[in-house]
Amino acid sequence: MIPLRDNIPSSRTPVVNYLIIATCVLVFIWQLSGQGLRAEFALNPSHLIHPGASGQPYTFTLATVLTSMFMHGGVLHLLGNMLFLWIFGDNVEDRMGHLRYLVFYLLCGTIAAFSHALISFFAPVPVLGASGAIAGVLGAYFVLFKGATVRTLVILVVFITVVDLPVVLFLGIWFVYQVLLGLGAIGGAGGGVAFWAHIGGFVAGLLLVKRFAVMHRPTLPRPRVLDVRY
Repeated sequence: MIPLRDNIPSSRTPVVNYLIIATCVLVFIWQLSGQGLRAEFALNPSHLIHPGASGQPYTFTLATVLTSMFMHGGVLHLLGNMLFLWIFGDNVEDRMGHLRYLVFYLLCGTIAAFSHALISFFAPVPVLGASGAIAGVLGAYFVLFKGATVRTLVILVVFITVVDLPVVLFLGIWFVYQVLLGLGAIGGAGGGVAFWAHIGGFVAGLLLVKRFAVMHRPTLPRPRVLDVRY
């Protein structure tokens, strides 16, 4: 399932969401300009419990929790993540405000990174990508906009269609898919996909959203005069 758009308009420009997307794109271009994928800035979970293994100060290892959030392993990885962030992030930022949204995004990404590190038993396999932080945004969206619908491109072998799905169903299917694949990846690297980062990020979003977002917009009083004619 590929999301195309949701039906919730934003009341203000999602400046932070745009900046995150732009940063991810620029960092990816920077990755391609060097040799390889600049693996030294990806998160290696084993270095979290073996500080000397990286040959870098431990503060650098901790910093890779953040730097890895803005790196991607390929064009499709980047485009997929940015599509989800573009569709769902603007509305979440709208309800949180710019600064709180940024803190929320980075916090969910950090929790996602440590979730993957723990479940993989700190495997010495570098991981990178914004998926964990974006999963936190999805968790927040799930709580804030339960009545929303998502226009979705559904591809089933040779059957292709576009349908409007309730966001609860769309994100519910997405989360169950992550859990099923994540259970099969316990103790390993997940075949190159950090499913438990997705799961940890989504759960973090569910639990933290009420501390960051305006849960109910105030209802403005109806004017006393509804129709004034001159």
